[in-house]
Amino acid sequence: MRIAALLLPEMVAAFLALTPRADAQTAARPAPTAEDWAAVAKLPDLTGVWETPLGGGRNAAGRGGAPAGRAGRGTPAAPSLTPAYAAKAKALASATRAEDNETANCLPPGLPGIMTQPYPYEILVTPGRVTIISEAYTQVRHIYTDGRPLPQDPDPTFYGVSVGRWEDNSLVVETVGLADVPRGLSFPYSEKMKIAERFRLTDPDTLTLETTIIDPEALATPFVMPVRTFVRHRNWTLAEYVCEENNRNFVDEKGKAGLRLANPNASPR
Repeated sequence: MRIAALLLPEMVAAFLALTPRADAQTAARPAPTAEDWAAVAKLPDLTGVWETPLGGGRNAAGRGGAPAGRAGRGTPAAPSLTPAYAAKAKALASATRAEDNETANCLPPGLPGIMTQPYPYEILVTPGRVTIISEAYTQVRHIYTDGRPLPQDPDPTFYGVSVGRWEDNSLVVETVGLADVPRGLSFPYSEKMKIAERFRLTDPDTLTLETTIIDPEALATPFVMPVRTFVRHRNWTLAEYVCEENNRNFVDEKGKAGLRLANPNASPR
């Protein structure tokens, strides 16, 4: 017991020496100064709540009818896949698909799918960062505009690591480190996929989003998605979105997916 007691401090010290410290993994950044906030005031004004006009949506009094129509402009072209990924896409198309749907079961879509939702988004512009909050699934994206480079070996996540820069009236963003999750894409992709976005103000309350998918393994040429247009509602706030409260999907004892049409949370009539 006495030997163990003597060894314990040395063991703890050795463990602490081998354990990465949080402050060693993240570079210290100074607090924003008045000059930093003054610089933000000169940037394109993206702050506020934005919605894609789909013919429904909501008005100042609350939500309107169900959205209808296309979210973007133009007809999406088919992706130009490399031979290996064209074969993979063909195999996936002929394979038996699971009846269950991950997104329907409250798993949020990754990028770029999260930016195609028929729900509002709130954008916050602060020194060194742009934050996008999606009402759908209550998801948050961080776009770093502090001059950092894209990481060389990022941990794959739903939304990856996004680094942006300002060009005139546009925010240009590159994202890498994208995990293999539902993304709203119609083709298979590799771990080398990069997503390039351009947020551009076309007038004080209109914002367009151009999205290009770049993948040297899966795509012979970059895939350009239809342009999305958003309008700003300066008097809006985001509503609470808790997917599990309205989750109607289930899987029975045989693994078969089903849908409960009755709303268990509905008030009795």
